[in-house]
Amino acid sequence: MSAENGRAGGSGWALVTGASSGLGVEFAHLLAARGRDLVLVARSAGALESLATGLSAAHRIAARVEALDLSQPAAALELKRRTDEAGLYVDTLINNAGIGVHGEFIDADGRRLQQMLDVNVSALTQLARLYGEDMRRRGDGRMLLVASLLGFMASPSYAAYAATKAYVLNLGEALHDELAPYGVTVTVLAPGLTDTAFTRNAGHEASATLKLMLMQPRPVAEAGLRALDAGRSCVVPGWLNKLSAVSVRFTPRGMHRRIMQALLA
Repeated sequence: MSAENGRAGGSGWALVTGASSGLGVEFAHLLAARGRDLVLVARSAGALESLATGLSAAHRIAARVEALDLSQPAAALELKRRTDEAGLYVDTLINNAGIGVHGEFIDADGRRLQQMLDVNVSALTQLARLYGEDMRRRGDGRMLLVASLLGFMASPSYAAYAATKAYVLNLGEALHDELAPYGVTVTVLAPGLTDTAFTRNAGHEASATLKLMLMQPRPVAEAGLRALDAGRSCVVPGWLNKLSAVSVRFTPRGMHRRIMQALLA
């Protein structure tokens, strides 16, 4: 069951992927507080239903649950089909779902690596194109693509994950310029280490040094929405993270890889 108040047309909906935990939950809370009706997407139907019910009661918004595994090849198309059949139009897409894999690349589980590529790259790309096409046609819309600080740098121990987030960073910044003439805003959020279940799910115990850069998820999500509101192409929350991103321009790539290898081991 979804917590909906019957509004299926009219004003646009905000769609949040990876909405059952971490940054996705924060985005959902922040958008609901703005009075936005929500489409909440993740694998866990139970967690989504609980979130939807709470947000609907607290903010008197409609919250529609779509339990989907975005690592499946047809998931993005299925999600678009469902929202179209429900008569919804999505004017805000929070492309947040993501998976991390930590450790030596050669030793990683091949199925897990493929799942990460399917979610971080394929599903994100398909959703941006499918909903972006509608936004361009209407001449209005907003997309937030969640990348990572690691997208700015090659990162041993997170080699493939960092590569997926470099893709998201480059895709989002390019789409920012491509879609701006049509009235569509695209912003990339590139957070550093955030206090979510990410590292645990990735199989990584963050070092004490790395934890000095730890941020809470609510300020990170707030920074992403502020940047989207302002029409920025990219935002890196936290001054230490900003410094790290900027330093990539002036640090020899080999030296930077060695630093990242020590931090992320």
